[in-house]
Amino acid sequence: MDMHTVVVGTSGTTAEDVVAVARHGARIELSTAAVDALAASRLIVDALAAKPEPVYGVSTGFGALASRHISPELRAQLQRNIVRSHAAGMGPRVEREVVRALMFLRLKTVASGHTGVRPEVAQTMADVLNAGITPVVHEYGSLGCSGDLAPLSHCALTLMGEGDAEGPDGTVRPAGELLAAHGIAPVELREKEGLALLNGTDGMLGMLVMALADLRNLYASADITAALSLEALLGTDKVLAPELHAIRPHPGQGVSADNMLRVLAGSGLTGHHQDDAPRVQDAYSVRCAPQVNGAGRDTLDYAAVVAGRELASSVDNPVVLPDGRVESNGNFHGAPVAYVLDFLAIVAADLGSICERRTDRLLDKNRSHGLPPFLAHDAGVDSGLMIAQYTQAALVSEMKRLAVPASADSIPSSAMQEDHVSMGWSAARKLRTAVDNLARIVAVELYAATRAVEMRAAEGLTPAPASQAAVAALRAAGAQGPGPDRFLAPDLAAADTFVREGRLVAAVEPVTGPLA
Repeated sequence: MDMHTVVVGTSGTTAEDVVAVARHGARIELSTAAVDALAASRLIVDALAAKPEPVYGVSTGFGALASRHISPELRAQLQRNIVRSHAAGMGPRVEREVVRALMFLRLKTVASGHTGVRPEVAQTMADVLNAGITPVVHEYGSLGCSGDLAPLSHCALTLMGEGDAEGPDGTVRPAGELLAAHGIAPVELREKEGLALLNGTDGMLGMLVMALADLRNLYASADITAALSLEALLGTDKVLAPELHAIRPHPGQGVSADNMLRVLAGSGLTGHHQDDAPRVQDAYSVRCAPQVNGAGRDTLDYAAVVAGRELASSVDNPVVLPDGRVESNGNFHGAPVAYVLDFLAIVAADLGSICERRTDRLLDKNRSHGLPPFLAHDAGVDSGLMIAQYTQAALVSEMKRLAVPASADSIPSSAMQEDHVSMGWSAARKLRTAVDNLARIVAVELYAATRAVEMRAAEGLTPAPASQAAVAALRAAGAQGPGPDRFLAPDLAAADTFVREGRLVAAVEPVTGPLA
């Protein structure tokens, strides 16, 4: 458990804090300013609740039922009922880190003082997270409009001591039992509070933030594997010269070219082919790696801008404004987040595609410039990495399907009141699968490229120092080098773990310096 403490204030949070809470168990505290803002906005809601005029979310029904005025004696029941009825998710459970991000980001908005929730409800949210209690949230139930309703409802249900949750030991138990075991009293929801706990883009935003963290690592890793493949194919590093990328000044392109150039520094393999078999140009998958990787990096940067804006937002409906008004709005619509989730699935698919093309080139004796077929020890007796590339190709094909945008779809709900939705939750869920698959695709290229580099070294050619560091670290991690055929799945699994944990980047940076 990370002993880092995240203080939740009134002005949003950071991507780093989301990851710290979701993945590393950081503890949460409410700032004094947040507690004061919560109390102040609650006074406004209480005053409106006492008036005879109906106010949406305070003294009315919800969605298509907003026209009904709810009498005071039924309002607590109304808030309980909205949570119970909206906790209608189905399918497998989503990951613990996603649920923790979801809850933390809802707490972020609650703490802004724009929701009218009492301080004690916010404190209970923090207490549940700090206790390591994770509500059971299901895969299906969010359309990404009016917030991630079903997922957030399952979280709110746990605050009420109802439904099921997972304890810190990983056991699923009734939520009431878990709260009692940790000395946490269930909340008794009052006017507006049930609605305020459900009405946000928190699930899709949490998944976006974590995907960005993972993709930063994978893009740096892909720059390294592209460099290793270029080296193994005896390609030229002249295309990586800074002056070539300066005349097309896309920032990510320059970064990727610089990363590759630093990995290749001191290589005895690059350009070697020109001594006896001149090659005017390398194939696109080799020569254009900075352009493809760089365009993806620029897309990540744009997605991070959108995520930053959303992290600074208070997403609820209605909202309590500083002048005391409680106003309905459409800020819960997930379109801004949904779009970038889909953009990222597209660039992840293309990155996977170019990685696979380089792997295939390494394995093809007609295009590998002297490497043995399929990098096999004794081709014909041994199949080498033939089927590793099949696996990689299957993953790439799946990535292309996952790149089809969810946000281009909409399906009406709530008796046509909610007649245009973002599908942002669906975009986030498929992006998680895409990121997971991309790590495997990069790992296969790494495994092939390091084997090819070792084969070149056996011929008397000296790989770059950074390449040697990558090979040594991967072998130490359990992915073996060239030799007769063996059970390959464990080697690929070791390479996958090596990449997704950031150990490839960590292995070369002592030689190259920090990679962007």
